[in-house]
Amino acid sequence: MVVYVVNRVRKQVGCTDDIQRDIVTQDLAVAVLDTGIGAHPDFNGRIVEFADFVNNRQGCYDDSGHGTHVAGCVGGSGYASHGVYKGMAPACRLCIGKVLDQNGEGSIDSMHRGIVWVMQNRLRHRIRVLNVSLGIGTSGERERMKELVDLLDAVWDQGIVVVCAAGNNGPKEGTISPLGSSRRVITVGCHEGGYFGARRDLCENYSGRGSRAMMYRKPDVVAPGTDIVSCNLQFLGNQRSGYRNAYIRKSGTSMSTPIVSGAAALFLQKYPDAGNEEVKRRMIYSARDMGDSWSKQGWGMINLEEMCSSG
Repeated sequence: MVVYVVNRVRKQVGCTDDIQRDIVTQDLAVAVLDTGIGAHPDFNGRIVEFADFVNNRQGCYDDSGHGTHVAGCVGGSGYASHGVYKGMAPACRLCIGKVLDQNGEGSIDSMHRGIVWVMQNRLRHRIRVLNVSLGIGTSGERERMKELVDLLDAVWDQGIVVVCAAGNNGPKEGTISPLGSSRRVITVGCHEGGYFGARRDLCENYSGRGSRAMMYRKPDVVAPGTDIVSCNLQFLGNQRSGYRNAYIRKSGTSMSTPIVSGAAALFLQKYPDAGNEEVKRRMIYSARDMGDSWSKQGWGMINLEEMCSSG
């Protein structure tokens, strides 16, 4: 059953084995700002930079598990499962910034420093995609939140594909996460495409919604976000004895977002000369209409197969 769940995500977003094999370059990194990353075998040899903006510790770690799961969705190799549970771009490199604590909470200051760090390391590690699967700040910090949004726009201006979660505060109108409110970034909501029927706890039922009052429409696209299987921080075993509990299910737009980030990375590995504007344009124009309101689905479900075939 779990295997089927994993395969259904790749099938729904058009991520075929052929696309994952048919890449021109592996010289590409995805930056993930989250709770950190654990020493999971699916990341062996591909974490090229780690920085801790919460506790200022040295060396990779994750005291939550959220960041490890998100990074696995982007680019887990599937090593601990013999390739069954691989992420979207299993050959990409990873730059990890810890901006959230063990409770998944963080400050605007830590996020600000993390974004600046991504820009400073862009050329050194060939960072082409930034994944932001988080909401941060309070309603009393609107001016400072605007500074973060402007900073994400600056990241986009450097040529990086910025992918932000729509957040989990829906289904009311106007509940898009502040960091996903930028016109320029790719804002990701959740949609299951009817796979789970009328289950009440589906991520799409609480995925952040856009507003008709906005000058532009959000979210941009959607991807599955319910029961997403990815890397488990609390895995057991080792290479010699074998791995147990190496993967875990999580739900939320935090999971939908790295699926889209991984799709962007895979496209750029296939077409390394493409720019971020082209990535966004091809992603939204190839998306599959789910028949829902724009405030819920945006342009629709990403379709990587169609996106790559039009490259």
